[in-house]
Amino acid sequence: MTVVDPDHLDTKHKEARRAVWFTRINKADAWFSVLGLAWLTPLLKAAAGDNPRGQMRDVWRLLGVPLLSIIVFLMLWATLAPRVVTSLGAIPGPVAVWEQAKELNADAIDKRAKAAMFHERLDQRNARLIEAGRADEVKQIAYTGAPSYYDQIWTSIKTVFFGFLVASVVAIPLGIAAGLSPTANAALNPLIQIFKPVSPLAWLPIVTMVVSAVYATNDGMFSKSFLVSAITVTLCSLWPTLINTALGVASIDRDLISVSRVLKMSPYAKITKLVLPSALPLIFTGLRLSLGVGWMVLIAAEMLAQNPGLGKFVWDEFQNGSSQSLARIIVAVLTIGIIGFLLDRVMFALQSFFTFSAQR
Repeated sequence: MTVVDPDHLDTKHKEARRAVWFTRINKADAWFSVLGLAWLTPLLKAAAGDNPRGQMRDVWRLLGVPLLSIIVFLMLWATLAPRVVTSLGAIPGPVAVWEQAKELNADAIDKRAKAAMFHERLDQRNARLIEAGRADEVKQIAYTGAPSYYDQIWTSIKTVFFGFLVASVVAIPLGIAAGLSPTANAALNPLIQIFKPVSPLAWLPIVTMVVSAVYATNDGMFSKSFLVSAITVTLCSLWPTLINTALGVASIDRDLISVSRVLKMSPYAKITKLVLPSALPLIFTGLRLSLGVGWMVLIAAEMLAQNPGLGKFVWDEFQNGSSQSLARIIVAVLTIGIIGFLLDRVMFALQSFFTFSAQR
């Protein structure tokens, strides 16, 4: 009769649980990297007892060093900023910028309350008219108060995504055609080389005149200012996606193309089953570059065309020239940078998701 050692069984159970734990950590690591939280992986492994000293070195590299660099940057900013005096006063330090950020937040809350009060009074007025049998006098009046800082952020985000989506719809099919067909590539290449370097400053007046001529009124789904900014974004951001898509498609293994011919795959099946899965990493690289370019172009377009959004906010503060303007401009600069980083993370997350799905 064999006697089972309870301590041995307990050890085996612990090892099994530990293996399951590490498997979960490794699976989560991919998403931690996408979200910019890669430092959580070594921290969890250290907590599980996997070489704590080595894992903490990784935590220091992934979290400690970036935090230290931010602290050093803030210290240099706080020390050097007061020494630079402009026409609007000394460059504000981190504390002054933070105070203005809080003021912008308070102002946004106040404006939101005023808008809510306006709509509440309008609803009450319309209800009284209906009760009095004067339903024909009921009106839906748009709130015309100044947009808050958050409203301008949301306007810029909507605009850049609209322009980016239009650019993607145009660029990806053209890139696939250029990658699959030498003739299409020869036709598109001169246009790419000519128009890719064109600055948004050159496109903006042309787009403004065309939109004003074609879109005579603001009665449609989109306002003129929105279309001008979005189309400018489209014209400047489609090139990275087009070029990377063509490169990704052209670099597909020729043997796969030969197999598709042998199997007599339809063009749709060939593109969806072979071309896109193989070219997906480069396509998403192009999309990430295009979104970054679009975000930079949008801010410039909003500043020059005085269209609603963060760019106009920066320009208005510059023209305002008050003692708080410089700090508010820096708040906007930091906001633009943070949103740009988050947009890139979103695209990276989509790339990871679609690449993983394509490999299954």
